Amino acid sequence: MANRLNIQKKPESLTGKDVRKLIERAYKMLIEKDFYLLKVGANERSITHRLAIHLESVFPGYDVDCEYNRDGVDPKILNGFKKNIDSDDTSGTTVYPDIIIHHRGEKCNFIVIEAKKNSNRDDSDKEKLAIYKKELSYKYAYFVRFPIGEDFKNYKSLPFEEFIEEMR
Repeated sequence: MANRLNIQKKPESLTGKDVRKLIERAYKMLIEKDFYLLKVGANERSITHRLAIHLESVFPGYDVDCEYNRDGVDPKILNGFKKNIDSDDTSGTTVYPDIIIHHRGEKCNFIVIEAKKNSNRDDSDKEKLAIYKKELSYKYAYFVRFPIGEDFKNYKSLPFEEFIEEMR
């Protein structure tokens, strides 16, 4: 099949189009294999964990982590995103992205993903994603929505692209 993406490509040679297709593939795997979590509206962390497992299978050669708070060995901090700051957080806001695709222990910030269930209309994660790219040099940033409950039942009639948005 000529249009089939070769997931055996060296990770460094992936194009933006390749990255998008791989994220879509992992998302489809989530829908197919973990539909129960979406149907019942399970906790967002449970759903993002399962998406991370599927991402791991389509991004060989990378580490895929949920809520990983390190940039190399230092805490991951965003200076441009001020929300709830802990009393010991003196140089910015310590952050825990929902999912990152990277190389642990290295300054290799490849892909960052923030996710929300359709029932949560807070879009502040989109602002955070732009700052991840600017301050932490992530190459790609994606905002993902999970259809749950009634939205999940109707999800097949909605455009697939509606659930995965690249932040530029």
